Amino acid sequence: MKIVTTVKRVTDPDMKVKIKPDGTGIVTDGVEYRMNYFDEYGVEEAIRLKQEHGGEIVVVSVGADASTKEIRTALAMGADRGILVETDEELDSDAVARVLAEVIKEEAPDIVLMGKQSVDTDRNQAGQMLAAYLGYPQATFAFELKVADGWATVGREVDGGTSTKRVKLPAIVTADLRLNEPRYASLPGIIKAKRKKIDRKTPGDLGVDTANRVNVLQYEAPETRAAGQIVESVDELIEKLRTEAKAL
Repeated sequence: MKIVTTVKRVTDPDMKVKIKPDGTGIVTDGVEYRMNYFDEYGVEEAIRLKQEHGGEIVVVSVGADASTKEIRTALAMGADRGILVETDEELDSDAVARVLAEVIKEEAPDIVLMGKQSVDTDRNQAGQMLAAYLGYPQATFAFELKVADGWATVGREVDGGTSTKRVKLPAIVTADLRLNEPRYASLPGIIKAKRKKIDRKTPGDLGVDTANRVNVLQYEAPETRAAGQIVESVDELIEKLRTEAKAL
């Protein structure tokens, strides 16, 4: 079985970020980066599928040269080789999907595993768009995955509960948090990862026009929450809820 899994380099969501004074983005000085949390679950599931069925895991990232760090992390976890589509542009989800589509056409995997969304933009679009460009079936928000006889049976998180979907391979599956427990890279894995191959391409090599179809006009920090108030009685609380909060 040939498996493609994708990883994205994102700002660490545990760090406090600041908006640039002109609102064009975030201040990146001193900001730490890491692999997108949801992508870790996709990489882990790819490793488990390989352990069960054999084959090869190809990890793909679209981004700047620094994204090789996240590819190496996936290789240290157990992926076999990497592909970096190198670009310094800030691509929207549609452009990323078009780039990935060309890589996947070349690789012809049995299944593509992705995180359900990235924690920096939270758009939750690339997996669905990629399936549309490739004409592949898709199963998103996966908390369970079983593959057999050319089909994938996927347990999905949905509004109000769960559902089960069966899709014919090749297919796109996006990982939710309950899918597995991602492993840590071992020291031998880290050493081996340094020798594993990372191919480099550009969107131009793939013949992809990366012009964004969604343009971000400005970033704004959320409004600062007002401090709470201490009231002396229930009557005062009700009055404030009625007149100030307009909750009653």
